[in-house]
Order: sequence, then C-alpha cells, then structure tokens
Amino acid sequence: MIPEPRPTLAARLGLFDATMLVMGGIVGSGIFINPYVVAGLVHTPALILGAWLAGGAIALAGAFIYAELADRMPKVGGQYAYIREAYHPLLGFLYGWICLLVIHAGGSAAVAVTFAKYFRVFCHGAVSEKWIAVAVVLVFTVVNCLGVRAGGGVQSAFMLLRILAIAMIVACGARLIFWPPPAAVRPAWFPLLDRPLSFDLLTVLGATMIPVLFAYGGFQTSNYVAAEIRNPRKNLPQALLLGVIGVIVLYVAANFSYVQALSPAGLAATATPASSLMSRALGGLGGSLIAIAIAISTLGFLSQAMLSYPRVAFAMAEDGVLPGVFARLGTRSRAPVAAIALLGALISATVLLGTYEQILSYVVVMDWLFFGLSASCLFVFRAREARPGDAAAPASGYRVPGHPWTTGVFVAIAWLVVLNTIYKFPRNAGVALCILFAGVPVYFLVRGRSGRPPGSK
Repeated sequence: MIPEPRPTLAARLGLFDATMLVMGGIVGSGIFINPYVVAGLVHTPALILGAWLAGGAIALAGAFIYAELADRMPKVGGQYAYIREAYHPLLGFLYGWICLLVIHAGGSAAVAVTFAKYFRVFCHGAVSEKWIAVAVVLVFTVVNCLGVRAGGGVQSAFMLLRILAIAMIVACGARLIFWPPPAAVRPAWFPLLDRPLSFDLLTVLGATMIPVLFAYGGFQTSNYVAAEIRNPRKNLPQALLLGVIGVIVLYVAANFSYVQALSPAGLAATATPASSLMSRALGGLGGSLIAIAIAISTLGFLSQAMLSYPRVAFAMAEDGVLPGVFARLGTRSRAPVAAIALLGALISATVLLGTYEQILSYVVVMDWLFFGLSASCLFVFRAREARPGDAAAPASGYRVPGHPWTTGVFVAIAWLVVLNTIYKFPRNAGVALCILFAGVPVYFLVRGRSGRPPGSK
C-alpha cells in the first residue's frame, strides 16, 4: 500500500510559481561550464548551437511525458514509484540505488566542481579545485546534519541569481557582437559541419548530448509539484511548456553569445566561459563579478541538493530496501543524519576520483537509462487503463500529445544517448553499469532481512 503524503503549504502555488519551479529545477551549473565541453567536441557555430537546440527539444518532450506521469500518480510522484508500480520493486530499487550512488552524487559533484572553478577566478588561490569542491561539500553536509534549513525565499533568490547571471552573459555578449573591440574576429558560420557526414560525425554529435542533456536535466522535477499547485491538470502542462521553453531561450542565447564573442576555438579553450566573456566585455572586474554570482548561485543549488537528495535514501530505508539507520532522524535536528552523511561522502569521493568530463558521462549514462525506463511506464499504465473493469487510472486528465509515437521516440533517443555514451566513454560508463548491477544482490539481501515487500508499511 502506498502511503498518503503529508499535506504541504505549497498547494497555493499558481502558474507563475510552478513555472519558476520548473526553471529552477533545470538551471543549475551546466550552462556556466558545459559549453566549453561541447565546443571541444564540435567546432562550428552551427553544430554547437544545434546541439543545444536538440537537447532542448528532447527536454521538452520529456517534460510532457513526466506531466502525464505526475497527473496519473500526483500523490506519489518520483521515478522510484513509477518504475516500482509499472514493472517490479527490484527495478524501482535499482533506480533509487543508482540515484544515491551515481546520479545525485555525480550531479552534485559536478556542481561543486563548477563552484570551485569560478571561486578560483575571483580569489586567485593556489588551492586545487578538487579540494575546494570537497571543502564546500563537507560544510553543507555538516550544516544539513545540524538541521539548518534555508527558507523558500532564500532558495528562490539563488534561482533568480542564476537567471540574472545568464542575462548578464547575454547582455555582455550582445555588446561584443554589436560593438566589437578593434581587431575582433567574428566566427565563420560556413561550413556548417566540421567533418564529412559519417558514422564518426554521428557518434560525436551523440557525445555532445552528454554535457547538453546534463545541463537540461531537471525537467523531471515537475512531477514533484503536481499535487502542490492549483488545478495541476491545467497549470502543470502550461508550466512545463513555459518553463522549458524559457530555459531553451536562455541557454541558446547564452551559447550564441559565447560563440560570437569567444569563437568556437576560444570557447573550447576556457573552462570558465562566462568569466572569459565578461572579462572581454567589462575587463577584469566583469570577470570577477560574474564568477562571484555563479559561485553563489551554485552554492544555492548545492544547498538544496544536499537537503533534498538524502530523502531518497530515507524513503528507501522506510520501504525496507536500505538499512534502517538511513530512516532515523537526529534527536535534535530531526534530519536524516546518516543519509546526509552518506551523500556527502559519496559526492566527495566522486570529486576526488574523476575529472569534470568523466563525471558528466558517469552521470548521464545512468540518468538517461532511467529517463527512458520511466517514460516507458506510460505504455504499461495506458495498457492497464484499457483493460475492461480496470480502474488503475482515470481516463481523463493530461495526456502526452502524439502518444505512443512521441513517447516511443523519446525512449529511443534516451537509450541511444546511453548506448553512444557507452561506446564513446566505455570506462566511465562501465563503472556506472557495475554499480548498477551490484545493486541486485544488495536488494535481495536487504529485502530478505526486512521480511516485508518494498512499499509496504
């Protein structure tokens, strides 16, 4: 039996608030660093911008699918529940397992590394990026274990700061485009391709989806707001459409500014493209200002991640598929201390053991494996709905336009991204796959000890 959720005060949220939540779930650190990874793979403006447009289209398709999933299970939400209810508790457990060890740990590690890169821009310190990243992770681990929680207004301010930082990049990029400095060289838009049409070009284009889709990740958080906004069957699809399109506009505009102001080669040569662009437009002060804004905004994102991600381990422990220690709350803090400490340790280990590019492929291969699996749950739920006398879900409500074709294409693209990532980065993807398969014996071991099926109370 699935437990009823606790009531929340967020049920008053309207369309604007829901749209901001969708955008805030997507806009993290990726847009401030991943463009240089894309420019290192493809070398023409058309291919660079085409990768960001394609990633936006995939994210938009995924957002519509997750809107229907949220409409069908608004009181539960989350890929863990969708996969468990559609297929088998083992697959639901594996999603939670890989979230804990790879997706959440790796994604948070990438954000911490982004903070470290931009922190060094304005502090000019000699400490390595990895140790700066580990230090900030440990600070947030301790803070959250003590139960210190930032208010919703503070988190919204961090989100707005990220949007403001992108707006500054676009504005300064426009200044360099329309009022270029002397001897400035504009990038050539022809030829469109940097190599002949071939299998190699296709695999490289697939590889560009790793940093791009990492940056667009977060559209799936829409399923957590379904039961918390007014009239979700009407407002949620609109919020998803407006939010994801808004992010696409921001991302493409920022990358257009990067390409025009820095050139593809210049973009590929800098790991902090936002600071490089701002330095060209406003001098050293501009570079330092944007670095400070990005560092602060990534802190906000990391703070929220360290607060919310451990709840996956907490929920799994309550289901009896993780040791009970992860479901225990601190006596004073009332926080899941063991789950928070575990996440902090995993993030720190990921930072120390991998480069930024390795972390991206490590995360994306698992993230999009389960995006595809979660989307495929729609076929199962609709098949059950079509059975005579089966009341698994109401026939009315939001439905994905063009299903089953649009859903099938999204699932195919998600798993093609996974296969291409394995092909291009077999070592990093192999590590993630080994962690995934290691979860199978853990599931049966822990389930056997708990003596009750997952999801029961």
